[in-house]
Amino acid sequence: MNYSRFITTVSAARKASPIRLLTELMQKSPPSLISLAGGAPNPNVFPFKRATVAIRHGSAVEIGEDLMKRALQYSASAGIPELLSWLKDFQRNLHNPPTANYSPEQGQMEVCVTTGSQEGLCKVFEMLINPGDNILLDAPTYSGTLAALRPLGCNIINVPSDQHGIIPKALKEILSTWSSEDVKNRSHHLPKFLYTIPNGCNPTGNSLTTERKKEIYQLARKYDFLIIEDDPYYFLQFEKPWAPTFLSMDVDGRVIRTDSFSKILSSGLRIGFLTGPKPLIDRVILHIQVSTMHTSTFTQIMISQLLQQWGEKGFLEHIDRVVEFYRTQRDAMLIAADKWLKDLAEWYPPAAGMFLWIKIKGVPDTQQLIMEKALQKEVLLVPGGAFNINSSEPSSYVRASFSLSSPAQMDLAFKRLADLIKEAL
Repeated sequence: MNYSRFITTVSAARKASPIRLLTELMQKSPPSLISLAGGAPNPNVFPFKRATVAIRHGSAVEIGEDLMKRALQYSASAGIPELLSWLKDFQRNLHNPPTANYSPEQGQMEVCVTTGSQEGLCKVFEMLINPGDNILLDAPTYSGTLAALRPLGCNIINVPSDQHGIIPKALKEILSTWSSEDVKNRSHHLPKFLYTIPNGCNPTGNSLTTERKKEIYQLARKYDFLIIEDDPYYFLQFEKPWAPTFLSMDVDGRVIRTDSFSKILSSGLRIGFLTGPKPLIDRVILHIQVSTMHTSTFTQIMISQLLQQWGEKGFLEHIDRVVEFYRTQRDAMLIAADKWLKDLAEWYPPAAGMFLWIKIKGVPDTQQLIMEKALQKEVLLVPGGAFNINSSEPSSYVRASFSLSSPAQMDLAFKRLADLIKEAL
């Protein structure tokens, strides 16, 4: 693939930071090396000595004095070596991407650690988007994505979707605007990428089917656009086998995938990771070098120690326990919805994620209902308009999260919502 047409002039102008390169060189050097080069502080003056983090089921992550010195120090912008190695092996084993054995120029699979998947997404957007570029996404979608995209001045084209995600026929119709000549001549009006949350979409709970993914990938090949597979709820799929990913289908090196540990290990530790073609991931790393420099070394070591201790088998067993919790929570919310909202609203049971997307009958816009009246009833949801490309556009939907509330709280919340809707009608 020719990646140059996708990269902005700002991203293309980025060069490696000499100091960052020296830091990484020092970390690979033997102990006998005497370095007067780095600007790293001396860890012996730091007040933190060691740490023991108790883990559920009786084990612990031990960070002794030597490891603590490393944990408190600067580290490589792409991620600490042992975590990167674990993640690369994991992605190969889980997704078996065709690009794993490609050459770098062909779009070889590369991974980098980011400070949550949100950092990765923002840096990918800034790498790809020039003002006026066309991009595709299926709204309603994650409000953080829309907030990151709007200031970049791109033209956001909404692709219709249903409970099974993007509708390929609708995508094909939109793409038919561009001719085969446009594709052949690499017209700058061609969409740069398609962004989607393929599993348990926030806010809709929609999940793309395998067949639809295959159709969408073929359209990406035909019209030469990238796919940004933002998949923070991949590990919260309620049924097995898990759906094949776009990454697993990527024969061209046109998929950039974001993963997150936020929903399964910790949201506060801020660890995510990008997987995609090396020429593009390398551009993101250059941006990291001059912004955050690297994700917290301490949190990377903490996560890495845990993953090394668990192995892939232990990690996936933990995922099973997490999924079981969220499945039970989802089922409790569906019971409460069925009890109180049956004649007042419509919804589909989500196959993944943490959200129930509810359409309120007879209420064309839920903004005032939620932001003004719901608080008086002591119940809070997110009005659907927050997830539209134009947030002032009316929406008859609300998003309810089943992650934190107990079944009894969900029951009471939906009773209050039902009373609210009845008063509004």
